[in-house]
Amino acid sequence: MKLYGFSRSGTSHRLRIALNLKGLSYEQVSVSLAKNQHQEDAFKAMNPQGLVPVLETEQGLLTQSPAILEWLEEVYPEPSLLPQDAFEKAKVRALAALVGCDIHPINNKRVLEYLRKNLQQDESQVLAWCAEWISKGFEALEAILVKDSSRENFCYGKTATLADVYLIPQVYSAKRFNVDLSAYPTIVSIYEYCMQLEVFKQADPAQQPDAI
Repeated sequence: MKLYGFSRSGTSHRLRIALNLKGLSYEQVSVSLAKNQHQEDAFKAMNPQGLVPVLETEQGLLTQSPAILEWLEEVYPEPSLLPQDAFEKAKVRALAALVGCDIHPINNKRVLEYLRKNLQQDESQVLAWCAEWISKGFEALEAILVKDSSRENFCYGKTATLADVYLIPQVYSAKRFNVDLSAYPTIVSIYEYCMQLEVFKQADPAQQPDAI
């Protein structure tokens, strides 16, 4: 498999974590968002949206990280990133969606570039935007995690799940945007625990060939 992505892309980061957790080998092909390579014709021929990641498989190309993650679960079911029970699966998917649907999309490159270029917001205002929406999401997530007395070192249960796959890149982004995380000790503890594990360390943006 080939993963077309970028070191600091949260969605690419998700896939690296999932692939590592499942013990799958993959080749990385850098598509630099910093150099706008995702807008070049060659990449848009692979994904007309011009968004990373793209996963090249034996069957063809896959786009959209949620779809790719579900494909990985179905094709490479062990180790599973979801519980067996349908209700518990929905709970983990909801944690992942809180990040993937409600936090990440409004803080990604194209939104921030629109704020900078089209709305003429300076960098302090852009960072304030990021902090507002990351904090709103983390406030809710923290409350959910605190209520789960069966949870141990991860977002759910005793092993890494899809929820952690989504959370860790979002915490990395929050740190990069200088968001104050002191109000979210549970989220921080999950991040710190995961970052002691080799599969998460290897997926970290700073460890990638195209790290900037």
